[in-house]
Amino acid sequence: MNNGGAEAAVAPVGGPQPLEWKFSQVFGERTAGEEIQDVDIISAIEFNRTGDHLATGDRGGRVVLFERTDTLDHVGQRRDLEKMDYPINRHPLFRYKTEFQSHEPEFDYLKSLEIEEKINKIRWCQSAYGALSLLSTNDKTIKFWKVQEKQVKKVCDLNVDSTKAMGNGPIVGSSISTSSKQYMANGGCTSNDFSLPNGGLPSLRLPMVTTLETKLMARCRRIYSHAHDYHINSISNNSDGETFISADDLRINLWNLEISNQSFNIVDVKPANMEDLTEVITSAEFHPIHCNMLAYSSSKGSIRLIDMRQSALCDIHIKLFEEQEAPGSRSFFTDIIASISDIKFAKDGRHILSRDYLTLKLWDINMDSGPVATFQVHEYLRPKLCDLYENDSIFDKFECCLSGDGLRVATGSYSNLFQVFGCSEGSKKATTLEANKNPMRRQGLTASRPSRSLGSPSGVVRRGMHFTLFLESKKFEMF
Repeated sequence: MNNGGAEAAVAPVGGPQPLEWKFSQVFGERTAGEEIQDVDIISAIEFNRTGDHLATGDRGGRVVLFERTDTLDHVGQRRDLEKMDYPINRHPLFRYKTEFQSHEPEFDYLKSLEIEEKINKIRWCQSAYGALSLLSTNDKTIKFWKVQEKQVKKVCDLNVDSTKAMGNGPIVGSSISTSSKQYMANGGCTSNDFSLPNGGLPSLRLPMVTTLETKLMARCRRIYSHAHDYHINSISNNSDGETFISADDLRINLWNLEISNQSFNIVDVKPANMEDLTEVITSAEFHPIHCNMLAYSSSKGSIRLIDMRQSALCDIHIKLFEEQEAPGSRSFFTDIIASISDIKFAKDGRHILSRDYLTLKLWDINMDSGPVATFQVHEYLRPKLCDLYENDSIFDKFECCLSGDGLRVATGSYSNLFQVFGCSEGSKKATTLEANKNPMRRQGLTASRPSRSLGSPSGVVRRGMHFTLFLESKKFEMF
């Protein structure tokens, strides 16, 4: 699956035993003959840290949230099983939660540039007070959203008699006689007789506030804009819970979540003369533990690790990760296929996973001599690089991810396929899966040759369509 389709997979916890993958769920399966609208194609997908919520963004600028329900329905059962020390075998089940319009199409009048509403990235933020928080971005603007339940309330049991209230005059209860009074439109009264019946006080009722229903409301708390001249390709939350970075082709900016009108430029690779430009930034991500460290990849196949404590402008890296070329192996396509499209830190921060056009590479941040493991994804396409260059398929971008335990890695491919590799010794064999109800039916096969004659790239999925979850038969964990 292209453009990060592997992120919807579920992987097991435990040793490197072969996995048994099974179909779990699909949201909004397409009916026969149904035409796919461009605005409905999914462009971003992200699980939150706990795996209990899932967010998808589409080309129409919408964000759709799903929530996991099996953990809610089995809380009591889980506690009983934990007391009995029995394993919990349960399939993850998700249901639709809510959706909202995150971005609208815009137009930059200074540059005569149309900014489409397509969601490029979604990142979950730390939750507080039962609310869900996330960042979403299109090419130019980042938005901070807060989604929480709001009670719709109504004031009732008032001392109002609608038949006796006139204009903006006093509102009186049924126990007060108004037959001898004439009210004016501005609230005045022509009579000075304010006597009460039987010389007593009227019967007053205290208004009551009642809850009619509870609704999920999405509110945009901050808008971070006008900080990038080029298209935003990455956003990443910091482990401090207060800051995040955004990256485009030439710059990385540091933001505070609570301050939307100011950012700090921490990486700038733009040369004084644009004719001297040799590489661009392709992806950036914060270290999952150390809030002062982050990594970014480039179109030359290198990864730079930087420490923000060194200087305000981090133009000097503390480590550089790149693979040395074999003598005599350089060709016209070497730089193109070496370009890294995505990087991810492992949960412990010790390893970095990178994805280029043909391979996945696993790097140890303590070893900058070369990758500790290389996984062949598209090696069968190497003889066809000339054809792929002619139809621009060689520039396709693929994402990657690691399992929570760090034992497996996954990435997308063509023809609705994705591949899972084991990281430990003796378990590096690839498992090829198809994103449909029978994921194992194409075992041993490779993705078909990509073609631009089909219109849209292979592997794109419609909003709510062919959005498939897979699980291993017993133990599992969200990628």
